[in-house]
Amino acid sequence: MQLNGSQILIECLKEQGVDTIFGYPGGAILNVYDELYAHRDEIHHILTSHEQGASHAADGYARATGKVGVCFATSGPGATNLVTGIATAYMDSVPMVAITCNVTVPLLGKDSFQEVDIAGITTPITKHNFIVKDVNALAKTLRRAFKIARTGRPGPVLVDITKDVTAAKTTYKKEKPEEVKRVDKDLRQEDLLKAVSLIEKSKKPFIFVGGGAVISNASDELKKFVKKVDAPVCDSLMGKGAFDGTNDYYTGMLGMHGTKTSNLGVSDCDLLIAIGTRFSDRVLGNPKKFASKAKIIHIDVDPAEINKNVHVHSEVIGDVRIVLDKLNGMLKQQKHEEWVSHIKELKEEFPLTYDKKGFNGPSAIEHIYKKTKGDAIIVTEVGQHQMWAAQYYKFKEPHHLITSGGLGTMGYGLGAAIGAKVGCPDKTVINIAGDGCFRMNMNEIATAVRQELPIIEVVINNHVLGMVRQWQDLFYNKHYSETVLNDKVDFVKLAEAMGATGYRATTQKEFEEAFKKALSAKGPVVIDCQIDSDDKVWPMVAPGAPINECFSE
Repeated sequence: MQLNGSQILIECLKEQGVDTIFGYPGGAILNVYDELYAHRDEIHHILTSHEQGASHAADGYARATGKVGVCFATSGPGATNLVTGIATAYMDSVPMVAITCNVTVPLLGKDSFQEVDIAGITTPITKHNFIVKDVNALAKTLRRAFKIARTGRPGPVLVDITKDVTAAKTTYKKEKPEEVKRVDKDLRQEDLLKAVSLIEKSKKPFIFVGGGAVISNASDELKKFVKKVDAPVCDSLMGKGAFDGTNDYYTGMLGMHGTKTSNLGVSDCDLLIAIGTRFSDRVLGNPKKFASKAKIIHIDVDPAEINKNVHVHSEVIGDVRIVLDKLNGMLKQQKHEEWVSHIKELKEEFPLTYDKKGFNGPSAIEHIYKKTKGDAIIVTEVGQHQMWAAQYYKFKEPHHLITSGGLGTMGYGLGAAIGAKVGCPDKTVINIAGDGCFRMNMNEIATAVRQELPIIEVVINNHVLGMVRQWQDLFYNKHYSETVLNDKVDFVKLAEAMGATGYRATTQKEFEEAFKKALSAKGPVVIDCQIDSDDKVWPMVAPGAPINECFSE
């Protein structure tokens, strides 16, 4: 049948099973929005307050559901406002397709009104991107974009379409989406055998789980693997929930704000089995002294990650779920009773602690965990509150922590919480924010109100940029340069002005009362939690120090 480019775009989205789009219209993309109007009963469009909010919402939707998140923006500033969200998705391997429209082909490269080379801008932060100048290439390009976003190590793809293409006509034929198979083309039997040999020779193995185990939905295989190897387990921020955080074998997060048990255990083990992780600097501390007593097995779908940040002794390249399933079938049951017992003693000796007399971030998060029974989707911004959430909320399942780990994007959480709630309407969705982060994209409260989304925004308000101030306090002679937020912004009034419900909590009791009301609310709720400016995240490893040199106050 003959369709114009806008019609083809919508039909291709329907082919891919897209039922939700986050976006913001403008001149160059008007043809597409006009066609979207005709399909408003099939595709739900969520108008955000800002294009960055749309990109974060698409990201949160993808992380919560496992589907491809989709966002729309117009040319020029609309497209560039997506950049931070695209980079966030790229760093954390989130499947997302960003669709922008540009000026017509004759106006490209002429500094036309609202023209920008968004394909050029986003080349370093996408798995791939396209600019479509011919309507005959549109359907094929869109189908490729979705396949690339989902294949192997997922990631964002950008498709920029010129406005004349959205109006031009060509023949369209519906196609069934190509099945995306798990990647095992680089999986070699000799690599599996070497890994098995190292595991069976090990006396003190430790398992380190990264975000790849979450992305591949390998939780069941991982649980069997841990039992088969009989080894303690730690995780990265992105790996949370892949292994049950309430399991006796679990020791907590590894790295700069990891538990002493994880940091000391990894530093003392003779074999580190790293699963789906990129060994970021926040995990390694001093890379030359990281796991210095251990041989390292690295399991990852992306060959580019092998030996990138840390030298490994054995690699197995392939989808984590497939690899663990094969290893489970090859391994004999291992026993490391003395080693496991030693790690459990460390857990008892070095528990996570905080001042339980007052009201602070950890006490609020422990209460959230208690009342949600660990079943909520926890979204965070970036900073102290993010680390407290990672430390004190026990994640039992994958896709229950949604956070910007790689890029560390302040202002990410509120948009992502909107996306997560849209994707998982039956789940309680809570965004844990700092006051500095909340200021960056708090306009998306209006979006949540408009969509009648009962998300809970918990603002850990210490009136400073908490994590930066913590570094200034510890490493910069208490020079609090531009980190004190001593203005008079009232978050409760602000929430109410946008149509949400606002509560202020200055004590633990007040927080518990506010949170109880928030859990039963029909719309968005903002809880302004007033805590001390000097509260810190403990334990901590100084930047560049070995992770076994973790310290508390």
